[in-house]
Amino acid sequence: MVEKPLAVNMDHARQMAALAQKHHIHLLTNYETTWYGSNRAAYQLVQNHALGDIRRMVAHDGHQGPKEIGVNQEFLTWLTDPVQNGGGALPDFGCYGADLMTWLMRGERPLSVTASALHIKPDVYPKVEDDVTILVNYAKAQGVIEASWNWPYARKDLEVYGQTGSVIALDRDHLRVRRTEKDPAKDETVAAPPVPYDEPFAYLAAVVRGTAPEDVLSSLPTNMLVVEILDAARQSAKEGRTVQLPKQGWPQTAPATTSKSSR
Repeated sequence: MVEKPLAVNMDHARQMAALAQKHHIHLLTNYETTWYGSNRAAYQLVQNHALGDIRRMVAHDGHQGPKEIGVNQEFLTWLTDPVQNGGGALPDFGCYGADLMTWLMRGERPLSVTASALHIKPDVYPKVEDDVTILVNYAKAQGVIEASWNWPYARKDLEVYGQTGSVIALDRDHLRVRRTEKDPAKDETVAAPPVPYDEPFAYLAAVVRGTAPEDVLSSLPTNMLVVEILDAARQSAKEGRTVQLPKQGWPQTAPATTSKSSR
């Protein structure tokens, strides 16, 4: 099990996946949000068609900045290295929304990715972006990932809007649900996920021992697509273009192409 995201780019991810398959081992990715009862409750509402088909997802992830919150120097040096970390806020927090959206969309491949990156604090983070917005377009839905080192406080929340209703995962344990236009929004406290899906080490042990299947949020296919989305976002932000994803993903992904239409 590796800490999110799976890899800094698709080249590294493909090499890791090939080795995992060659040696018949699990290759899992850990996200803090995987263990949130709120996200699993939101997912269940979607799967039960309580909100209608998904039309829009909005993920807000990040904090005031790694230096601002006081991470140690070794970690800060790594986080702000465009080679070792693959960027700044984009890989650090963009991966959360990409993971959850891939899960909610049942692994559907996006059609395109468009990203805009800002360098709000170049004096603090001279080498990497510290704020990014990523639009992930599906055939009948859109995901908006807002990943930043400029939030006034730490946040990892998710909004899901369907044809008839919505659910907002406010934090680890709380939801706000509005099932129809006529219904008022209702705040709910939800239970933690069942063991072993409540924390990473119990889950990893269960998968290795064969007592629990791989969870979609942590699985290799899901996280290969997450890295592909992040790669496309990085390319889009750099070139100022919408990046069209190939129809076929890993392990047979062709290089992504850029469209002439800009943001």
